[in-house]
Amino acid sequence: MKILVLNSGSSSIKFQLIETDSEMIAANTDRCLGKGIVERIGTDEASLRLEALAKQCKPQIGALLDHQIALTRVLDALRECGVIADISQVQAVGHRVVHGGEQFSHSVLMDEEVAKAIQLCSELAPLHNPHNLRGYYVARKVMPQVPQVAVFDTAFHQSIPPYAYLYGIPYTYYRRYKIRRYGFHGTSHRYVAYKFRQIFGKGREDVNLITCHLGNGCSITAIEKGKSVDTSMGFTPLEGLVMGTRSGDLDPAILLYLMSKDELSLHDVSTLLNKFSGLYGLSGESNDMRELMASAGKGNEQAKVAIDVFCYRIRRYIGAYSAAMGHVDGLIFTGGIGENAPLVREKACERLAEMGFQVDVARNKGIIGKEGEISADSSRARVMVIPTNEELLIARDTFRCVRGLPHPY
Repeated sequence: MKILVLNSGSSSIKFQLIETDSEMIAANTDRCLGKGIVERIGTDEASLRLEALAKQCKPQIGALLDHQIALTRVLDALRECGVIADISQVQAVGHRVVHGGEQFSHSVLMDEEVAKAIQLCSELAPLHNPHNLRGYYVARKVMPQVPQVAVFDTAFHQSIPPYAYLYGIPYTYYRRYKIRRYGFHGTSHRYVAYKFRQIFGKGREDVNLITCHLGNGCSITAIEKGKSVDTSMGFTPLEGLVMGTRSGDLDPAILLYLMSKDELSLHDVSTLLNKFSGLYGLSGESNDMRELMASAGKGNEQAKVAIDVFCYRIRRYIGAYSAAMGHVDGLIFTGGIGENAPLVREKACERLAEMGFQVDVARNKGIIGKEGEISADSSRARVMVIPTNEELLIARDTFRCVRGLPHPY
């Protein structure tokens, strides 16, 4: 089955065309036939970049007035580059949807009722869900007979128990407004946990894992016997680890203090925490870990401190989740930083030998942008780098939903 995976934003569409079926999933031989992005939709300088069948197709720049025209152009480009003969070869569409609230614990076939439920969750993800829904409505117009599936970032974390997802505020706010920990990056955490089990021939019930998704957005998840039992992001993606521009955990009284001192509005505070904090705020220089490591290497102490804070927060969560589960079989690093920054992985695992996590320095330095084990021989738990592939997971979920097959989680 050829499945078009869409991640629709306010002025962009990321896409992949993936071929998969039951046999290919079992043999891990699914194929990405083409992938790319459309940017600056709604302008005269929109661009479409496509890499198809391991070749780079000529970029296209011009006016794309809306998402429907952009998606039509994507399908045209896939045909022109020889990926598909015509649009009828696209047999299903899988959509990344950021927030499914408490309504969705699995990926689902989309219809108007599902779309309405996703819309109701838009209050919890106003920067993402409306645009994810736009992708659905556009695809429905362009390919009206093709089944579509919603795959939620939050779904994997619906197994978290109440004692881990509730906050220490009056319970009435949970009943009234559903204020609780939802967690995000669920597709990434689920994928790398699956890959770990596949690599070592383990069943879901056989292992407890800690998965670290480290990119511009960062989260860490405790996975006990295949189920998420705690995760660092909370009611919003702002909680938890220090990130590129987001603060992560902080004393809420700080906000009251700053609002009083600097007369900040709610919008000011939101912008401060989401856009000007994290690595960017701490370093005063950049939210890009590569730039910060280079700067720290040249003696920039503020960049070094930002990296230290980033890594310490990861280490603290690893310790907390080890205590929460009691026994951990594997620690996984993924995401742009997790896959490509040996220094971060090494510093994040410092002082964790007594908890069973030891990194071999040479192995760690040799694993950049690829799958591999970085554990020392004496490490009780396996420490792994596993590149994430959220689009592949979305395609597989889409196939299962269309075929009516059970979900593997």
